[in-house]
Amino acid sequence: MQSLITHFLDHLALSPGVWVRVLETRGSVPRDAGAWMAVFADGTVGTVGGGRLEQDAIAHAQTLLADPGAARLQSFALGPSLGQCCGGHVRLGYEPVSAHDLSRLRQALQAGHQPVALFGGGHVGHALVQVFANLPLDVHWIDSRDAPFPDQVAANVRYEHSQPVQDAVATLAPGARVLIMSFSHAEDLDIVAACLLRQRAHADLPFIGLIGSKTKWATFRQRLEARGFTAQELARITSPIGLPGLRDKRPEVIAVSVAAQLMTLADWPTP
Repeated sequence: MQSLITHFLDHLALSPGVWVRVLETRGSVPRDAGAWMAVFADGTVGTVGGGRLEQDAIAHAQTLLADPGAARLQSFALGPSLGQCCGGHVRLGYEPVSAHDLSRLRQALQAGHQPVALFGGGHVGHALVQVFANLPLDVHWIDSRDAPFPDQVAANVRYEHSQPVQDAVATLAPGARVLIMSFSHAEDLDIVAACLLRQRAHADLPFIGLIGSKTKWATFRQRLEARGFTAQELARITSPIGLPGLRDKRPEVIAVSVAAQLMTLADWPTP
């Protein structure tokens, strides 16, 4: 589960490259400002949009590897001359980088990542972490058991054993999107209750999602009402999670659906 950032930095530790970034855009373009790729003598990591634009950017970056005096800025009109019909304009910046830049680049690339708290190390949890590895997220992965986590995770994922598991809710980053899918319905209920109590006190969890069926949520709703939570508070819970209408229950499909649902949130980071 190696993320693009990890792949880039691991490669950079071994050989110099050129960091290519989309600096400005106008009109219809394949990637927004902030998108990046890294070009090395033996390959690339990431993308600035594909097609002829990217081919020309790679060629120029390779020129810069051999000739540090080559231009560091280029502008492209995405029209017939590039064989692209987007119609917009893209300005790219080129920066030669080496192992000396690792710390600075790691900080820059991870800045602005949004926090996600994932409760549950089951099949869907593992599938979600693989999807999240290449998204602009900081993932806090939590389970009450010792066994569910893999030996290695992507650079944007950290895992925690918490017993009882709901105690971890108090330590979540403000603004975290919470996904609840533990191995136990009893644990799920306690996590939801802890999230609602945190919302009552701080109102800093913009999304709380619970895996399961409508029947599961109806049962949870009754139990949470018995614990004193109001209808307005319970309306903060999204359950089931994932895109509506999807019936495929394979973990990988559910993971893609849930990730896509998070991406529809108004404050989803770009690019």
